[in-house]
Amino acid sequence: MVLFLFLTHLGIGVAFTLALISRQAGVKFFRFNAGLAAALIAAGLAFQPAWPVAPAEAPSVVRFAANGFIWGSLAALTGYWLIVGRTLPAWRPILLYGAIGCGLGALLTQSVLIGWGGSTIRQTLTALSFLTSAVFLGGASSSMILGHWYLVIPSLNISHLQSIVKVHIVSIVLRTVVVLAVVLMAIGAWPALSGVEGPALSAVEGHPASAIDFRRYIFSIAGIFFWQRVLFGLFGPAVLAALTWETAKIRSTQSATGILYVDFFTVIVGELLAKYLLLETNVPV
Repeated sequence: MVLFLFLTHLGIGVAFTLALISRQAGVKFFRFNAGLAAALIAAGLAFQPAWPVAPAEAPSVVRFAANGFIWGSLAALTGYWLIVGRTLPAWRPILLYGAIGCGLGALLTQSVLIGWGGSTIRQTLTALSFLTSAVFLGGASSSMILGHWYLVIPSLNISHLQSIVKVHIVSIVLRTVVVLAVVLMAIGAWPALSGVEGPALSAVEGHPASAIDFRRYIFSIAGIFFWQRVLFGLFGPAVLAALTWETAKIRSTQSATGILYVDFFTVIVGELLAKYLLLETNVPV
């Protein structure tokens, strides 16, 4: 489930960013990223397990919609990859925005299934966590690839890299705000809001899984995963994105790209840990 959520969210996030990048990046850039997004979603589907809710708890139509949306996004991205720069130009925006719409639907329905049985607040925070995670991952990936693309098209205006780095910085801020809100809620009142039985690490100092004291969890030995998630997944990208912005301002594309490679790695580590913590503690950090 960790790999399924991570890979599909990354693929959907890459699709999101394609709508924000100028056409001056070139047909090959869009073809490469569309193919990458489709491949990531397909790889995620290869790891898809049964949804972690009992059949009686969630309507089958919700599970069907979640699967339908993710397959729809994959089909639209594949179609876009096949025709971009080749034929049927009128269909390209339809397929791209269709992939984005299906991806958004997949994120929302996945959050409903993961948070099934909990409060409206919990489900809302889970949905926001999934959405900001996808945008965060997609922005990091597309920024890195666009920075590398200046080796392919040296005449490409630096403003395009600066724009996508701005998007990446905004996504870091949004992701941090959502994680902070989730942690504060988890520390304050999450047991009462979750309404579901927790999986592994079912007890912290004798507390049952349905009443996990998240504060005690994060300061226990197992909480090292949470602090790694914060360090590598939020603090690291924030520092590296700021450095990237400074190098982009002085038009040093090679330096910016090198920093973005490291930035993307820290984002991957942080979001993988976030998916693990979600399934481990029922808290969508």
